[in-house]
Amino acid sequence: MNEVQKKVEQCVAQIREKTDFIPKTALILGSGLGVLADEIHAVTAVSYDEIQGFPVSTVTGHKGRFVFGYIGEVPVVIMQGRIHYYEGYKMSDVVLPIRVMRLLGAEILFLTNAAGGISAKLVPGDFMLLTDQISTFVPSPLVGANVEEWGTRFPSMDTVYDEDLRQLIHNTAKDRGIDIKEGVYVQTTGPAYETPAEVKMFAQLGAHAVGMSTAVEAVAARHMGMKVCGISCITNMAGGTSAKPLSHDEVRDVADRVAPHFKTLVRDSIKKM
Repeated sequence: MNEVQKKVEQCVAQIREKTDFIPKTALILGSGLGVLADEIHAVTAVSYDEIQGFPVSTVTGHKGRFVFGYIGEVPVVIMQGRIHYYEGYKMSDVVLPIRVMRLLGAEILFLTNAAGGISAKLVPGDFMLLTDQISTFVPSPLVGANVEEWGTRFPSMDTVYDEDLRQLIHNTAKDRGIDIKEGVYVQTTGPAYETPAEVKMFAQLGAHAVGMSTAVEAVAARHMGMKVCGISCITNMAGGTSAKPLSHDEVRDVADRVAPHFKTLVRDSIKKM
């Protein structure tokens, strides 16, 4: 057993000492969505700092805990605060929560994030359903010894974001009268926002939105056989596409403004999963 596998299984064992809850869907809450975890039928919560060896979120507004409970009748585990590569963690630690939630029983990973819009068809406040991703600009979470029990050495990424789940989310948005776009997401390391030249490059590569999370989480999940879906909340226009300089305050303000619709879309979609 290598060190990464040992660390993951130790984290799972510690959580199992606190709860025997078995989730079906794992949900990672991005900026502005954290309150959703406070509104579900919760069974229990486990703070990251209660789990020895577990990375702790250092970003303002991220509570840093797992919440176990139900959305409708669907058993879920919610990450109220994610781990980012720019916080200084190794990539194996960034995706450790994904592996832990999979071993706890989750079969579906629902990713949400705040992202910068690259496409001219997107404006702040839009929701973008992820159809594909570019993870070339961050280290792969699969580098290193492969754990055969988790997945194959060379996993296919032909369809990272499950087509059936994407259709389910589209249908939910239509039923709730919520407009939703779709597109390709590119992850950078952060924490600096992208330059105008980088944004032009990303557009040339086919990206519609950019952020500092999500893609590596999706890769780790697909490696372990999970079905993945994701939604970006476009909280700002990417560097060089707006006359106003980017700021984290702008990201939070837009995320908070559209949070009610975002929560409805995520919550009602999960009820159908």
